[in-house]
Amino acid sequence: MTKPLLFLTLALGTALLPAQAQTLTIRHDEGTATVKKNPQRVVALDEEALGWLAALGVSDRVVGLGSTYFTPSDLSGGRIKSEVLKRGFYGHINLLQPAYIGSWQAPNLETITALKPDLIVRLTWDGNQNYDKLSRIAPTIGYKEASPGFWQKGLRDLAKLFGKQAEAERVIKQVADTHRANARKLLAAGVFKTYPKVVVIAPFAGGSNWIYTSVRLIPDLRALGFKDGLKPKEGALGVGSPISDEALLGLDRQTLVVLFPPGGKYNGVDAFLKSPVGQRLRAQSVVYVPEDFSPYSGPLVSIRNSNELTRLILEKVQ
Repeated sequence: MTKPLLFLTLALGTALLPAQAQTLTIRHDEGTATVKKNPQRVVALDEEALGWLAALGVSDRVVGLGSTYFTPSDLSGGRIKSEVLKRGFYGHINLLQPAYIGSWQAPNLETITALKPDLIVRLTWDGNQNYDKLSRIAPTIGYKEASPGFWQKGLRDLAKLFGKQAEAERVIKQVADTHRANARKLLAAGVFKTYPKVVVIAPFAGGSNWIYTSVRLIPDLRALGFKDGLKPKEGALGVGSPISDEALLGLDRQTLVVLFPPGGKYNGVDAFLKSPVGQRLRAQSVVYVPEDFSPYSGPLVSIRNSNELTRLILEKVQ
C-alpha cells in the first residue's frame, strides 16, 4: 500500500471512530437496539419506564408518556395538564408537560412519530404488540416485568445510555439499604413471630381478586424478611394469578394479608373488606395504597414500599 493511500485509510478510520462512539447497542427482552448515547427526546410508554428515567434524573427529557390512568379531564390539547403532573408520583419527579401517547395497550403511533423521539422505553411481556412499529419510529427497548431483576437491568442499561452508571448503582444500593434497615425494625418488634408469612392480594372492582407472586410489592416484602404464605401457579404475564375465595379463606392466622388495590376505577378494596372473605381476613390485613400515577415497581417505588409497609405493619402489631 502506498503512503498516500495508507494515510487516507487511516484518516477515514479515524473519522469514523467518533460516529461509532456515539451509539450503544442494548440487548433487552425484545431484541437488540442501537441507540444514540445521551438521548434528549424520550418516550416512556408506561410509569415503570418513567420511574427508571426519574431515578436517573432524566425525566425532564420525556416528551411523550403512556398511561392507563388518565381520564379526559387530565388532558388538554393532547398533553397532560400541569396540575396533574403535581399529583402523586408525578409530583416527586421533573416532568415538562409531556404529550399523552396512549397506553401500552394502544400507543398512538402517529403522535409518537410527530414527537421525533431518540428513544422509546417500555415494559413488555410475551405476546405484546407494536414492537416492530415502534422500532421503525425510534430505537425501542423493552423489559419483561416477570424477568428476575428486570428493573435493575432496565435501570443499568439506561444508565449506560445517559452516562449515569454511578447514579444507577447508588439508587440500587439505596433500595437494598432501605430494606435492610426496615427488616431490622420489623425483627426487633417481633413482627415475624406473629406474621412470618405474607401474601399480596389485589382486590379489583367487580369482585375478582389477584395474588401477586413474582412482582408488584411481593419482592419488597420478601426483602423485608417475610416468607410466602401461598404460592399458586403463576398466571397472566408472569405477574400473578386469580385467587378464589376458598383459597383466601384457607390462609392461616400467621399469614399477613397485604391488600394492594389497583388504581383508579379498578380499586375494589372497600367492597372486598365488606365481603365475607374480607371480614374473615380483616384482623390480619393491612391496606397499602400506592400513590396516584405510581409505577407498580422500580427503585423509587421500592423505597416507598419498604418504608410505608414497615410503618403500616408496625402499627398493626403494636
